[in-house]
Amino acid sequence: SVEGKEWREWGWGRDRRCTAGAGWDTGQSWSLSRRVPSTAVHTPGGGMGGTCHPPYRSVHRARAGLLPSLEDLLFYTIAEGQEKIPVHKFITALKSTGLRTSDPRLKECMDMLRLTLQTTSDGVMLDKELFKKCVQSNIVLLTQAFRRKFVIPDFMSFTSHIDELYESAKKQSGGKVADYIPQLAKFSPDLWGVSLCTVDGQRHSVGDTKVPFCLQSCVKPLKYAISVNDLGTEYVHRYVGKEPSGLRFNKLFLNEDGNLVMNLKIVNSCTFYQIFLFNIGMFQSERESGDRNFAIGYYLKEKKCFPEGTDMVAILDFYFQLCSIEVTCESASVMAATLANGGFCPITGERVLSPEAVRNTLSLMHSCGMYDFSGQFAFHVGLPAKSGVAGGIILVVPNVMGLMCWSPPLDKMGNSVKGIHFCHDLVGLCNFHNYDNLRHFAKKLDPRREGGDQRVKSVINLLFAAYTGDVSALRRFALSGMDMEQRDYDSRTALHVAAAEGHVEVVKFLLEACKVNPFPKDRWNNTPMDEALHFGHHDVFKILQEYQVQYTPSEDSNNGKENRTVHKNLDGLL
Repeated sequence: SVEGKEWREWGWGRDRRCTAGAGWDTGQSWSLSRRVPSTAVHTPGGGMGGTCHPPYRSVHRARAGLLPSLEDLLFYTIAEGQEKIPVHKFITALKSTGLRTSDPRLKECMDMLRLTLQTTSDGVMLDKELFKKCVQSNIVLLTQAFRRKFVIPDFMSFTSHIDELYESAKKQSGGKVADYIPQLAKFSPDLWGVSLCTVDGQRHSVGDTKVPFCLQSCVKPLKYAISVNDLGTEYVHRYVGKEPSGLRFNKLFLNEDGNLVMNLKIVNSCTFYQIFLFNIGMFQSERESGDRNFAIGYYLKEKKCFPEGTDMVAILDFYFQLCSIEVTCESASVMAATLANGGFCPITGERVLSPEAVRNTLSLMHSCGMYDFSGQFAFHVGLPAKSGVAGGIILVVPNVMGLMCWSPPLDKMGNSVKGIHFCHDLVGLCNFHNYDNLRHFAKKLDPRREGGDQRVKSVINLLFAAYTGDVSALRRFALSGMDMEQRDYDSRTALHVAAAEGHVEVVKFLLEACKVNPFPKDRWNNTPMDEALHFGHHDVFKILQEYQVQYTPSEDSNNGKENRTVHKNLDGLL
């Protein structure tokens, strides 16, 4: 389609004047006449999904003879008809997509924005040229964000659900802060935070997410992943087993074939690396109370389970240092998101781990990441996770996001009470469980889909089928349980469109098979009968007139509307 080209009698029996193919979904629309079809307004692209523009904009672009740039389209989207954009409005709109101003991928944009604000007299407003100058370096990422092309399109709605789950878990009492390591006992039991980071770098935090705490056992999947990434699966698993044991995490035990169990696995895999940053106080506390781990180390040494030349005491020190690495919920959520993103850090785009390392790590997290509660967690939550005695739970939703939940009080299994409750509620609300996507499964919220877009597409498909006279498509829609009376923003139904176009078979199908209401009025109080009369379709007018005499309105309430729609459609079709 060509920018500026005007189409008349564009379809659906209505007089309309539209600009074709703007290629951008602004979420705005203009009624150029009372005849413009609403569904055509909301969809990007050309053809039937073209976007209607105000006349002055179409004429201006037609004279220019050029398609608008991405920067122009982004400006028009945020400006909403104004000539300048307040800086705070741009920042607010940006944050609503899930991106942060501190995101390193937006560094050039933010630096230019600060410089622009310092050098311009009107420091709080951006005209189009200044705006383009600020965003051009990061236009691809910004375009994805504002077009809702991230993995979670409606991020504000999703985070509101997360906040509700957070508040629900906050009410959970019980549990006890771990005290066998003196440093852990110093944390307040009231601390509670949740942070998430999606594979596109959308971030959200609620609660005590900037309080540093030690990873403890949450570091184990990260260390295992790095080991496999650098040394390969075969070499690592000469010393580290794969089977969950069902025993306590600090149990002193070897399988019959010599595979290590639980903490033995972790201590042994520490032989490959060095550490660079940890909490010295926690490290010393771990070391002073680590008699059990020393016993495990000497047991491994006796059974010759370490690689040749290993200094067992040095390895134990390294293990304690790993457990003493400090993070916040926010930083740990990025680690989890890296696992969810196949080894690529979503914030920097840097490849950190190989796909093989990520796959193996998530498999082990799923089978034995939650101590003695691993089987229950895999059954009810169905997602890879790892807990630690500091109260952290690192949760991975593959290809979607990573989360870190942190609350010091632990249950008898050694897992965070609030964290477990939050994970249960999250999977109860959203279809994140590994097996929630089975056919005919109970419907749950899918944050990866944009609800508004689905409804718009449904209306478009229904009205276009009515416009083209495609009874077969309408029959499929009816069988799938679609509401055959749904309306566009002009309150026009499929029956309005079919009557205006004079499609007798479509009108009969909607009335006799689907038993739709023959009296619906659009925004101009026109009924389908008015449409048929206006466009001279007397055969359609007669059918509508006859059907209106025998039509009985339904008195059902809104409860179970979807089921009634399905039954009504099926009864009519049969």
